[in-house]
Amino acid sequence: MTRSPFRRLVFGTLRRLLYLWVRSETINQSAFTLKLDRSKPVLYALQQDSISDLAVLDTECRKAGLPRPVLPVRVGDLLEPAAFFYLSPDPDWFGRQDKRSSAPALVRVLGAIQQQAVEDAQIIPVSVFWGQSPDRETSPWKLLFADDWAVTGRLRRLVTILILGRKTRVQFSAPIHLRALVDQGKGPERTLRMVQRILRVHFRNQKTAVIGPDVSHRRNLVKGLVHGPQVRQAIAEEHERDKVPVEKAEVQALRYANEIASDYTYTAIRFLEVVLSWFWNKLYEGIRVNHIEGVQDVAQGHEVIYVPCHRSHIDYLLLSYLLFRNGLTPPHIAAGINLNMPVIGGLLRRGGAFFMRRTFKGNPLYTAVFNEYLHTLFSRGFPVEYFVEGGRSRTGRMLHPKTGMLAITLRSFLRSSRLPIVFVPVYIGYERVLEGRTYLGELRGASKKKESIFDLFKVISAIRRQRFGSVSVNFGEPIKLAEFLDHQQPDWREQPLAPHYRPDWLNGATNRLAVTVARRLNDAAAINPVNLVALALLSTSRLALDARALARILDLYLALFRRVPYSPHATLPEGDGQTLIEYVRSMDLLAEQTDALGRILYLDEQNAVLMTYYRNNVLHVFALPALLASFFQSSSRMSREQILRYTKALYPYLQAELFIRWDVEELDAVVDEWLAAFVEQGLLRAEGDVYVRPAPSSRQFVLLTLVSRAIVQTLQRFYMAIALLLNGGQHALTAEELENLCTVMAQRLSILHGLNAPEFFDKSLFRHFIQTLLEQRVLRQDEAGKLSYHPLLGEVVEGAAKRVLPAEIRLSIRQVAQDRPGEPDELQEPPPAAA
Repeated sequence: MTRSPFRRLVFGTLRRLLYLWVRSETINQSAFTLKLDRSKPVLYALQQDSISDLAVLDTECRKAGLPRPVLPVRVGDLLEPAAFFYLSPDPDWFGRQDKRSSAPALVRVLGAIQQQAVEDAQIIPVSVFWGQSPDRETSPWKLLFADDWAVTGRLRRLVTILILGRKTRVQFSAPIHLRALVDQGKGPERTLRMVQRILRVHFRNQKTAVIGPDVSHRRNLVKGLVHGPQVRQAIAEEHERDKVPVEKAEVQALRYANEIASDYTYTAIRFLEVVLSWFWNKLYEGIRVNHIEGVQDVAQGHEVIYVPCHRSHIDYLLLSYLLFRNGLTPPHIAAGINLNMPVIGGLLRRGGAFFMRRTFKGNPLYTAVFNEYLHTLFSRGFPVEYFVEGGRSRTGRMLHPKTGMLAITLRSFLRSSRLPIVFVPVYIGYERVLEGRTYLGELRGASKKKESIFDLFKVISAIRRQRFGSVSVNFGEPIKLAEFLDHQQPDWREQPLAPHYRPDWLNGATNRLAVTVARRLNDAAAINPVNLVALALLSTSRLALDARALARILDLYLALFRRVPYSPHATLPEGDGQTLIEYVRSMDLLAEQTDALGRILYLDEQNAVLMTYYRNNVLHVFALPALLASFFQSSSRMSREQILRYTKALYPYLQAELFIRWDVEELDAVVDEWLAAFVEQGLLRAEGDVYVRPAPSSRQFVLLTLVSRAIVQTLQRFYMAIALLLNGGQHALTAEELENLCTVMAQRLSILHGLNAPEFFDKSLFRHFIQTLLEQRVLRQDEAGKLSYHPLLGEVVEGAAKRVLPAEIRLSIRQVAQDRPGEPDELQEPPPAAA
């Protein structure tokens, strides 16, 4: 075609005619061009003999300033008439495919390198996808003709071009350097086969990453689960235990499999993209995506498991949408059985959702079927998504991880680790969460509401009434499971591979993996204007600040975290404090009162409760600097040695509750960075190895106090738990009894002191604090489960509390602890500083 001027003229004419209709774009071009060495000859490899694909490739190369595939290329003394070749033939008009020998151009170039006629040459595998621009799709029925795994003929390709030609994407792989392959010394024929095999793998991985793995028919997959080794053993055990006929147990297993399995279809995926494009544009003013390049790098050749934080029902829809738009396969998603509603459930199932019951207890056959289904997904390379928190966070904090799905994943990997697994944390940060009103009721004590199809109409109504701002999606640092296990259990590869193998170390490794995932999620926090305003105003006693004072504290927050970033994957909003204030006001989350001296900005009762949710989203980011600032509320000066000693004493409990990223061994360097930042901002003054706070009447001391109050309620909860324990005495309370007492006491104090923070008396926070005390060996349990402690615990805790809590708060907590919650008590006037 390109050997003569006439053929080039014909090709140029066809390309111009094609582009009267076709529109194309390149995905991930920047990553490719960084690896391209323009000093060496370049040839492009296309998978099939297709003049339309070649025309699209030629156009994209011209646009990007890359060597054109249809022009001659010199390889040493050899002048190739064109810089491209096809790996395999295109099927005929009816989809039939013929065998063909190796591409002559590839044979000649390899020969030139083997004969030392040229130093090296680069092969660029290129894939062209038709109908892969969901952000510009307007007609769902056209999705029927988009690319899939089926072998199609020229007639189908012609129809595809006519219908979807304006939605075409091109993806380049990294260059393959032929010299490195020739130098392996395998001879001409074996080297040629090796290059062809590498190219086939490239094309298969590219196609898998963009449109997903080749999906077997769901019916065959479901039937196959019944014959899996775990399921067969569960059926046999049920037959032995309950005398259930094997045939009946098989029928039940098949029912479970149909209840669980998704019906993943690309037509449904693309239809959802069309609908969601309208929804996101209507609901949000922008979706900011950060660090997705890391996912694109690991997607090929790995089993990817997305582990997002769970703040809203639309989390999984949003993630699938963004992955598809960025050339990645939408995952199979673990969804609660409560979402399997009429109409909605079927659509979600076809979009990749598989449904799971809230509990597997007492049903070993269901457990076996579910485990076998997950193993099938993992072993076949389907990307999967599940929420390690289990359910949506109603308080805005990262919930303590549930380890069930992680344990299933680890057991599946130990059973067959042929495909490496990588966990990708995804932090989703909303400026206004869609279920905000529902969460507001639950934060005030209302019971969790059951999902209903009628909720859709409420969502549409909310869109018209409220401004939702933007949403940020930050991809965190991937966790490669093999590397994690190498660190946790170096001999794991030597363990026997069996479907039911559960080593003794598995539970411990699963728990540590859960904590690692939670920390990586928090590492990728997207800090937005609503988070910062909520943090500032909820740190004041009256939930109000002068507009200029609020702008100053917001500017301080921004300056501190630009000076000491929380992690490489965390992001900050643009603009200054005044810009953030005006933005949050425009969302009707701030109230305003104006007088002759200026503006006062405050939170009304409803927003005050709701804003605790947005503050809690990023509380882990501010916990360590707030702890350091709190030391100077009761002490005017402290040495570095004192600061480090008290920090290391309290930090493990903050870290366990908030999943903060630094280990205790890293604290010295991190604390030094924060102290230097405080000094730069005038919040502290350094005198050698001693740090001195500003004068109490100064503006800098007020700012330091506001910084410290971010975690004052957390420290109060810690103190009240210890106070109740000490008041009860040795071997007097079980962990559960102490947890219940703490909850009642916290509710009582929240009323007495006007604390507008419902998570203050969250029972789970006390439970995990008590568990951390046991893990740190501060507490011990006897055979009856009663708690004991070191005789000096009270003295040590009181010494630390004097550093971080005002005297009136400590006195109030001790009084309530001594009176024992539930007994009559005189009404106390709450100290102003306690609020």
